[in-house]
Amino acid sequence: MIDTEITYHNVHNKFKLNGFHLNREELCTFAYSFIKEGEDFEKPVGDFLLDWFDDKSYIEMNTSGSTGKPKLIKVDKQAMVRSALATGDFFDLKPGDKVLHCLPANYVAGKMMLIRGFILGLEIDFVAPSSHPLAKIDYDYDFAALVPMQAQYSLDKLKHVRKIIIGGAKITKPLEQKLLKIKSEIYETFGMTETITHIAARKMGEEAFTVFPNVMLSLDDKNCLLIKAPSVSLDIIETNDIVEMVSENQFIWLGRYDNVVNSGGIKLIPEQIEEKLATRIPRRYFVAGKPDPVLGERLVLIVEGEPMPIEESVFEVLDKYEKPKEIHFVKHFEETPTGKIVRKDTLGKFMS
Repeated sequence: MIDTEITYHNVHNKFKLNGFHLNREELCTFAYSFIKEGEDFEKPVGDFLLDWFDDKSYIEMNTSGSTGKPKLIKVDKQAMVRSALATGDFFDLKPGDKVLHCLPANYVAGKMMLIRGFILGLEIDFVAPSSHPLAKIDYDYDFAALVPMQAQYSLDKLKHVRKIIIGGAKITKPLEQKLLKIKSEIYETFGMTETITHIAARKMGEEAFTVFPNVMLSLDDKNCLLIKAPSVSLDIIETNDIVEMVSENQFIWLGRYDNVVNSGGIKLIPEQIEEKLATRIPRRYFVAGKPDPVLGERLVLIVEGEPMPIEESVFEVLDKYEKPKEIHFVKHFEETPTGKIVRKDTLGKFMS
């Protein structure tokens, strides 16, 4: 059960950072050394530690910027504690569990890994965020959080982590097929900065996300998800995520409302089309709408890299209106630090 008496002032007596038992005062001393003498990836850890242990009841952080300009928001520290407890409850994390932390501390996911350590009493090994974070690990771990790119480049090492959560960007179908062959317990998470990281998870091989306890879901008139999570926000959180409700606590994610293409009055969800094309195009790609004087928007396929031939048979899995009317190649996709493609900025490269 979640203990609501635990506050953000607490540091669990079993918490360790890189092998050292540290209390609140010692963590602040570490913070100053990280800021003054640490490597580039350690400085944000130092900044976060000082922010967490100051006299304010909130910290400020930026949203990811994947669907618009990043914005600075205030996040209640006690709500972050409740989020850490909910994660520990859902994934059965215990004091003394050994955790690999390989996410940047600039963003909510990286901050939350440290908070889980303080609150749940985890033993955290903090390593530089990179595309190959498990390359030099010497231990087996109980838990780790990765972005899809890190999972893709660490497939041969994931067996050394008992339980893995992957978030920050959608897991592609080809990656999921590879992850299903690994004995570790692996989940895709769903959440955003406003929900203080994830509020739902989907085990590899399952279709639906299951929400955490005390989270209630509903839909607006656009079939976008509304989240009521009183433990992390007093307000109902509105999203642009189009979902199909399976039950009161499970949903299937379909796509983003802000990506929907209206082509001649027919509404197309790009993510659903991209799912059908999974494994058929050997590079990163996405579909989007391009202004059209007759249709309003014309569906186009954007492929990363130099031009290459794409056979007509690739599109046989698509319905009549889902077939792209144009194919464009962009040398490099714009992306967030977690590897999520920023569609609008990438489209601007060939539409400007």
